[in-house]
Amino acid sequence: MKGILLANLGTPDAPERKPVARFLREFLSDPRVVDLPRFLWLPLLNLVIIPIRSGKSAAAYREIWWPEGSPLLILTERLSDRLAGMLDGRVRVEIGMRYGEPSIRGGLVRLRDAGVDDLAVVPMYPQFSDTTTSSIYDAVDDALGDMDWSPVQHRVLDYHVHPAWVSTLADSIRSFRAEKGGADRLLFSLHGIPQRYVEKKGDPYRDQCRASVAAIAKELDLPDGEWLLTFQSRVGKEPWLQPYTDKTLEALPDEGVRRVQVVCPGFAVDCLETLEEIAMENRELFEEAGGEHLDYIPALNDSPEHARALLGVLEDWLP
Repeated sequence: MKGILLANLGTPDAPERKPVARFLREFLSDPRVVDLPRFLWLPLLNLVIIPIRSGKSAAAYREIWWPEGSPLLILTERLSDRLAGMLDGRVRVEIGMRYGEPSIRGGLVRLRDAGVDDLAVVPMYPQFSDTTTSSIYDAVDDALGDMDWSPVQHRVLDYHVHPAWVSTLADSIRSFRAEKGGADRLLFSLHGIPQRYVEKKGDPYRDQCRASVAAIAKELDLPDGEWLLTFQSRVGKEPWLQPYTDKTLEALPDEGVRRVQVVCPGFAVDCLETLEEIAMENRELFEEAGGEHLDYIPALNDSPEHARALLGVLEDWLP
């Protein structure tokens, strides 16, 4: 039997200090995410960073939390259910989070117990990075080793220019603009990573981000001057991939830009970084700098179009 593991980054169990601290500890302890020497980083993380950040992060999560739970988790579950429905029982679909619950290990156990012997792992990151995709596969390999389970594996590494995904996201942007109208500028905002991960360690993430955005802009027939690629969510003092989303939004009003739309092609479903950082925090930055309005264009989320795009990514593997 074939089975799919939809793997996403994860979320705290609740928008409160203790669960957020627990989530941040697991996330920021991953050497794929922060590659500093453990003997330096872990004391700093546990004694300084988590006590400072957990309260602030919990407050941000409360801004976007749904009555039924974390948007990232709920949307991933709904997308999984939609995929399973489209596959009509021919393929088992489970989810697993790299950090927090439900875990990657738990998802794999459920697939094994359902009789799966042919496994497709789909990290919900269109663009590959060691900080995300490789970390997913670290967790998959650890779990499979502990379980002593060796299914046939189909590993999706990225789908950053897959025609099914590009056309689906372009259609989503087109539909949003047809309903809301256009803007002076369209920003493609992707999650940043430290610049040295690309320049010294050879991470292909920046190149894939550029290729994704160029493909989407071409599909939309956007002239070069109407769109920008920017990077968000930087932390710490070292340089991250640039240009930065927040700094760009602060500068655009001085260039006469009054209305912007922002889409985040690196996020398969909406989460803290889109719903709070872009749609709230960065909207406020832009308007305080003199901009009139910022529209956030939602992720593909649990839409049937998103599910069909992922089935397109898996077309060669599906029965």
